[in-house]
Parts: sequence; structure tokens; C-alpha cells
Amino acid sequence: MPELALAGPIGVISDTHGLLRPESLAMLEGCGLILHLGDVGARDEDAGILERLAELAPVHAVRGNIDTAAWAERLPHTQDLRVNGWRLHLVHDIADLAPDVSCDAVLHGHSHKPRNQWQGQRLLFNPGAAGKRRFRLPITMGQLWADERGLRGAILHLPLPVARPGRGQATPG
Repeated sequence: MPELALAGPIGVISDTHGLLRPESLAMLEGCGLILHLGDVGARDEDAGILERLAELAPVHAVRGNIDTAAWAERLPHTQDLRVNGWRLHLVHDIADLAPDVSCDAVLHGHSHKPRNQWQGQRLLFNPGAAGKRRFRLPITMGQLWADERGLRGAILHLPLPVARPGRGQATPG
């Protein structure tokens, strides 16, 4: 299990589905680590999303159900990290969580529903979906802090440009 010493927030993003928004990049600036929880994208060119994220900070990613292109074969289905002593387990779909996993936090995506909830002594954290809007859910991502003060998460709603009538702009998402 990789052990990382980190100051500052961890950027957590999921379900980009081939779309990396400029707002996402802005919110990830200053993060010392970026975690992508799967469904990066199904096309060959979607590998560029992880490459672009890696320009901001080291990236750890897991494979989601739509990550079917050849480049995605290198992504693990699950990953365990230790950050400042806190044990993090990454999995795309929480339904695939093995019952014997020992960790302080399960970081997952797939449902597109943001979640920042303690279940007993374990944090369940889903940053929601940062890609195309689906199911009328908000477009979100997350930040996580793992330090001497504890393990804490925050759901970040992406600021999106507002289309003005008569300007010919499409509504994002």
C-alpha cells in the first residue's frame, strides 16, 4: 500500500465521462494529490483526462464500468492508499466493495450522487459526477483532508456559466 505524506487537500473527482471541465481544473489547483474514482471515459482520447490532471498533482485512479478503451486496462479496479496514516480504499462502484476491506474511508463514484457520510468509524465519500449532467443531479467533485486533525471531506458544486437568453449559448451539462 503506497504511503504518502501530504499537506493540504486531496482533490477527488469521478464520472467525468470524457468531459474535463475548466471549473474542475480550477478547483483542483493547489491539491497535493488527485484521486479519480472511475468512469474517466470510453474513448481512446479520454486517457488525456488523467494526463491533464497529472499536470496539476500526482494522480491515482481506478477503473470504472465505462472505462473500456485499451488505455484503461492499466487502471486497477480498486486501490489502497495510506495518506498521513489514514487508510483510503478507492473503488468505482461501492457495490463492489469487498466485505473484508480494512480502511478509514471508502472513496467511490458510479452513482453520480454526492455522499459525505460517516458509517461507524468509516467515512463513505462519493464526490458525485464532474462530467456530463445526468439524472438532474448536481455537477460536483470533492476535497478530502487527511491529517492530524482527522479525516474530513467536502462536496464542491462546480460553478457553471449561466446562459443568457438571446446570446445563443447552450446550457452546459
